[in-house]
Amino acid sequence: MRSDEKRVTSGEGKPSKTQRKQQVHELQALGEALVALNEEQLARIELPERLRDALMEARRITAFEAKRRQLQYIGKLMRNVEAGPIRAALDAALARSQREAAAHKRTEAWRERLLSAPEAVGELLAEYPGADGRRLRALVRAALRERAEGRPPRAYRALYQALRVLLESP
Repeated sequence: MRSDEKRVTSGEGKPSKTQRKQQVHELQALGEALVALNEEQLARIELPERLRDALMEARRITAFEAKRRQLQYIGKLMRNVEAGPIRAALDAALARSQREAAAHKRTEAWRERLLSAPEAVGELLAEYPGADGRRLRALVRAALRERAEGRPPRAYRALYQALRVLLESP
């Protein structure tokens, strides 16, 4: 064995103490990530009732030390649960959240581009030939008029919704 290799197992094929500690810390980190999810994302993940209750309790706790103890408890509960499917579901939830954020940013960027340079509607129509150019131009004009007159942003929001539908369509 080389000196830079870590000892993987102790004498009888069991994981070493370092490995066990690392696994416990990974499970606790997974629990922390589950606590950070919103209600909808957490509901999509299949979890034992006891673990779900502990996660909900951790959200409610605000005191630092109490929250730390609750997260340790969640890590302990995680030892009795198959972590692979939970980790996969968590990754899927986070990936979906990132996709939604990216789509929102893209829609916002197009809206701001259209409002700063109304001739950009032609670029949008070139990129998305199925778009209703007349409606988009009317929404841009109305949003600009609202902004100039200081009125509530109804057309501004309608422009966002129209762009979102357009950009999310296949």
